[in-house]
Amino acid sequence: MRFLYEDESFSYEALRAAGFANSGGADLGEVLATARNIPEGDEDAWLREWTKTAERVHAIGTRALNGGHRVSAREALLRASSYYRTAEFYRRDDPANDPEVKRLSTLSRETFATAASLMDTPVEAVQIPYEDTTLPGYLFLVDDSGTPRPTVIFTSGFDSTLEEVYFVVGAAALRRGYNVLAYDGPGQGAALREQGLFFRPDWEAVVTPVVDYALTRPEIAPDRIALMGYSLGGYLTARAAAHEHRLAALVLDDGLYDYYDAHTRMMPPFLTEWVETGRDELANPVAGLMMKNNTQLRWALRNGVWAFGAASPADYIRRTTDYTLEGVAQLIQCPTLVLDAENDQFFRGQPQRVSDALTCPHTLITLPEDEGAGEHCHMGAMSRFNQITFDWLDTTLTPAK
Repeated sequence: MRFLYEDESFSYEALRAAGFANSGGADLGEVLATARNIPEGDEDAWLREWTKTAERVHAIGTRALNGGHRVSAREALLRASSYYRTAEFYRRDDPANDPEVKRLSTLSRETFATAASLMDTPVEAVQIPYEDTTLPGYLFLVDDSGTPRPTVIFTSGFDSTLEEVYFVVGAAALRRGYNVLAYDGPGQGAALREQGLFFRPDWEAVVTPVVDYALTRPEIAPDRIALMGYSLGGYLTARAAAHEHRLAALVLDDGLYDYYDAHTRMMPPFLTEWVETGRDELANPVAGLMMKNNTQLRWALRNGVWAFGAASPADYIRRTTDYTLEGVAQLIQCPTLVLDAENDQFFRGQPQRVSDALTCPHTLITLPEDEGAGEHCHMGAMSRFNQITFDWLDTTLTPAK
């Protein structure tokens, strides 16, 4: 599916931005008006135009808030938060030290926090104990009754942020009577940007403290906790569920069996060999040449170097070898939903490998292109994704009579 652009990466990210309109994260007209000023593959224009839109919508929200228009303020600030995240997406030359990355990501978090304080349902910013620090999170509650309810613990992906979770599943979950506990883990959102925490393959070390925290909350039914992973989170949560057995269900959106293979399938064999044998003096220049003409590859390798704490593209790719479910998938015990996207440009074939390796009760569902749901993580089809996911959870978490 191409949306507004021929460039595969620009098309996908524009679709992602527009798709969040379903939960208040965009207005389609704002997306179209912004995109028409951004030429194909022009990352500088992408930054400039999305920033302009974010700042304009942020100003609308601020004026509404000052005027006492609570709903209008909330709606505008939610959109501004999503637009700020979109604006800084391709800014990856030196993101750890880039003041513009820090400014825009901070604005995304701050505008969302203000919007969250204006929501009709309770939202609590939380700090989850993790090793010698804490992880930032949000607990979205159905109401303030204190009634224990089924709860989704949501794990984002390779480039996601905590705030994005509301647009992916948060609003849809609340409408269906589910709480959502969302967090930034190492390599994600503020945990990366503010704390300098990098991705780690043994994600049970992250999820177990999150489950520990969830079990301290009376609003969370301890026997109806579902763990959900999005994009790279499809590997991270599967790995965690193999070792964390207090979960009632697992949702992988989409399934990811071997992250290294997802990279090397797009590389020529000689480059794979150089990476594997540590010939970085050869591998990195070739990777650099490939990156010049491929927006998606350029962004992915730069983001990977940053989020994995790697020294170079070759170093990053080698680090992904530890992100595999080989010898791990069969340890998962809880019922598992594995989602697949027919036209997934990142993880094609991976969900089937996950499904084939599972020994727990599991369901594999492929969402097709002709329903508009065939892109990675079903971008642009959030209603369909949430319908399938929560209908399955409703059935799985409801005790048999």
